Amino acid sequence: MPFTLVPLLLLIVPLAEIGAFIIIGREIGVFWTLAMVFATAVVGSILLRIQGFGLINRIRQETEAGRVPGRELVHGVMILIAGVLLLTPGFITDAIGFLLFVPAIRDAGWALIRNRITIVSDRGFARGGFGNNTRQDGSPTIDLDDEEFSRDPNSDSPWNKE
Repeated sequence: MPFTLVPLLLLIVPLAEIGAFIIIGREIGVFWTLAMVFATAVVGSILLRIQGFGLINRIRQETEAGRVPGRELVHGVMILIAGVLLLTPGFITDAIGFLLFVPAIRDAGWALIRNRITIVSDRGFARGGFGNNTRQDGSPTIDLDDEEFSRDPNSDSPWNKE
């Protein structure tokens, strides 16, 4: 999302939420509208707790298996955003928040950004969250010990010709 859209969203979303409050409040009444906002905040906090702990367990399992938990970390960010949206009063933000709690929606979001993410770990680069010892350009990572590498110029090197 281009950065220039952020100020526009900061203006449009609250205006849309106010409009939704007016329309829904007129239809079902102020008390029931406020009750719905409170209920979605409670349900959102419960979902955040349940799915958050499940996600922490999956991240731990991936790490123990020696894999980079890229997918799980992105899902964690999406669950965090969903929790914030559900705790924010409003029906539009609640709808988006509930959608982000659906694993299929999060997988679709992960599929959109997977190839744009490069995860760097102690074992090398990982493109799209899959741990292997290849760099971003596909060439293998060569790990040298201190005695195998030096920065001193080599007079026999073909790159040293002037």
